[in-house]
Amino acid sequence: MSTTTVGNPLKNYIGGEWVESQTSRYEDIPNPATGELLSRVPLSIREDVDLAVQAAKAAFVGWSATPVVDRARVMFRFQNLLFQHQDELAEMITKENGKNFPEAQAEILRGIEMVEFACGMPTLLMGETLPNIANQIDGQVLRFPLGVVAGITPFNFPMMVPMWMFPIAIAAGNTFVLKPSERTPISSVRIAELLKEAGLPDGVFNVVNGAHDVVNSLLDHPDVKAISFVGSQPVAEYVYKTAAANGKRVQALAGAKNHHLVMPDTDLRRAAKTIASSAFGCAGERCMAASAVVVVEEVADQLISHLIEESNALSMGNGLEEGVDLGPVIRDSHLSKVHDYIEKGVAAGADLVRDGREDAKAHPDGYFLGPTIFDKANAEMVIVRDEIFAPVLSVMRVKDFEDGLETISRSRFGNGATIYTNNGKWGREFVQRVEAGMVGVNVGVPAPMGFFAFSGWKQSFYGDLHANGKDGVLFYTKKKTVTSRWFEDGDTSIGSQKVFVK
Repeated sequence: MSTTTVGNPLKNYIGGEWVESQTSRYEDIPNPATGELLSRVPLSIREDVDLAVQAAKAAFVGWSATPVVDRARVMFRFQNLLFQHQDELAEMITKENGKNFPEAQAEILRGIEMVEFACGMPTLLMGETLPNIANQIDGQVLRFPLGVVAGITPFNFPMMVPMWMFPIAIAAGNTFVLKPSERTPISSVRIAELLKEAGLPDGVFNVVNGAHDVVNSLLDHPDVKAISFVGSQPVAEYVYKTAAANGKRVQALAGAKNHHLVMPDTDLRRAAKTIASSAFGCAGERCMAASAVVVVEEVADQLISHLIEESNALSMGNGLEEGVDLGPVIRDSHLSKVHDYIEKGVAAGADLVRDGREDAKAHPDGYFLGPTIFDKANAEMVIVRDEIFAPVLSVMRVKDFEDGLETISRSRFGNGATIYTNNGKWGREFVQRVEAGMVGVNVGVPAPMGFFAFSGWKQSFYGDLHANGKDGVLFYTKKKTVTSRWFEDGDTSIGSQKVFVK
């Protein structure tokens, strides 16, 4: 681990230097599996944000003028460093987040995908040209960076989600201010160090640690041109409305309640294995987790039996230990909130067929909850309506395919949805009609590769341009349309220009 993070409170990274925050308030960063204190994070104030934004603004002048090929080469070097330090980074993620080591390694690889995509920026920034749109007049569209842009990221993927943002933004010529989650800020320290080692000029990438004050300062800062956010639905809506009201471009990725429809013709054991991996991987703390299963009644009992069997086979513990499948949730306060949801599910009449609280008794030092499964839930229950963000799965029974689709459509979220079937007609109908932006067919986590957009619907997304892929490039750039005509020496005529402007 970097010496920057060991034994001392974290600092902010501004203009290529580690800078003490001007705050007097700090929060502890515990290892959620053990309770061990890892470090302390400053809850920075508006003056810290302004210092970072001004450093990014000053760096933008030179960085935006840097040839795009040279900017891409920095990303190539950064990518290489991520591979070199993959195990170190994965250990860091596991310690501060709690997910197991293989999951942390996979997170880094998904982040590297975005860096690889950003390495193609010379091609991605190519404009459009049409010569002779009128007599001796040419038209073209060019793309330019916005300026200073900011990212506000969640605790559940402290390495991957920032890489949804800054590699594209920086390679496109912007400068960046990152506000990592105050619960998992340590990974951002190594991101900053590795970017500097890759040759990124000072001020192009900055980190300001903190909570609400930092968020609000970024949302209303006049020199921040765009905001990227990933987090809960209420905060995403607030970020979108506030930043947009301040004239900023915004993409705000919000909560989810991903529904998985299980049809009678599928292999139920295989479906249960896939659902359990999706629902309980990363302790259920991911926005693409299976959290609601919709199963046709005739096979519901069999599916439930298989789900319990798969859950019983999962090993829970410290993610750095060999063979651990399920780590802790992020904080004791979140665990208490999840326990409250479980009680509400029971009170509403859902059948608690597997209570993960019993598993947690063997791990008193961490914030653990074993796989928890409700049967006979319905779309009106709070355990189905809300994003619980934990290893809690609600199963709803339906009559048939149409009833299943109708049940899914009642959710206010539309991030991901999956169908398990061998029937091509059902598969195609589901893809065409389900109200979700990312759809899986026999796939437990239908999260797209980085060159596709992360395209949530409904209250799972606020904005117009999604994260990742071509949408990401469009989000971090602005268009300039050029119409040009050149004269020969001595030519004073205006020619036959047939371009009309209303």
